[in-house]
Amino acid sequence: MDLSRVWHLVAVFCLTYVLIKIIQLHRRRQALLKTLNSFAGPPAHWLYGHILEFTPISAIYRKIEGWNSVYPFAFPLWFGRFNACLNITHPDYAKAILARTEPKDNFSYRNMVPWIGKGLLVLQGPKWAQHRKLLTPGFHFNVLKPYVPLIADSTKLMLDKWEQLIMQEKSVELFEHVSLLSLDSIMKCAFGYNSNCQMYRENSYVQAVFELCFLLNTRMNHIVGYSDLLYWFSPQGFRFRKACQVAHLHTEKVIKERKESLKVEEELQKIQAKRHL
Repeated sequence: MDLSRVWHLVAVFCLTYVLIKIIQLHRRRQALLKTLNSFAGPPAHWLYGHILEFTPISAIYRKIEGWNSVYPFAFPLWFGRFNACLNITHPDYAKAILARTEPKDNFSYRNMVPWIGKGLLVLQGPKWAQHRKLLTPGFHFNVLKPYVPLIADSTKLMLDKWEQLIMQEKSVELFEHVSLLSLDSIMKCAFGYNSNCQMYRENSYVQAVFELCFLLNTRMNHIVGYSDLLYWFSPQGFRFRKACQVAHLHTEKVIKERKESLKVEEELQKIQAKRHL
């Protein structure tokens, strides 16, 4: 087979693939229009949808709050031409949707899979029910009671920081402090690991977590972010992969250290048991 025929086959394959994707996107667009046309909503850009309305990212909640007063029941939000969601603003609408057993779309959670994997947060259907059933005994009140002092220690550390900050500033931005409190408590309770992240927020793992959260939020504000392929090759995609690598390496290190400490504890228990024989 000569080279020209190979290139011809490659070109045919690529064109066929592009044509199939165009047809799929067109059908997706028509299905979304058919579903959402019954709901009035703010006018959307023909290409970007409402993405431009959410720039800067701090304007998202103010913008949606304004639309809530204009459309008090529900209204569609378009993220580009082929992605949309229905923003529910009335409790009766929310009740009707949440009461149904059909799987809910993981519109925003799916972008977290490269970071946190396919855990309980992103699973659906029977697999979600199976994992939830396995975890339920671990959240019994008597099981959680020993963790209260650990969370209390983390909370006291945060409150002590606030006492120092309010002496220097009139107002304190709480989001970052509460986020670090949550991370500190999770690391202590889930891994038995004292990260000191509330005092040393400049360490690489904390920075990676904040970077990942920032990138996940900003991804929804860029049309490139709705294509996994395009996002993968974008500068933000590179930053996301790098931050994921830092977070995964740290988690693996903590798990390894925890396993080693458990082995030491088991050996000590065996030695103590032999002494009592």
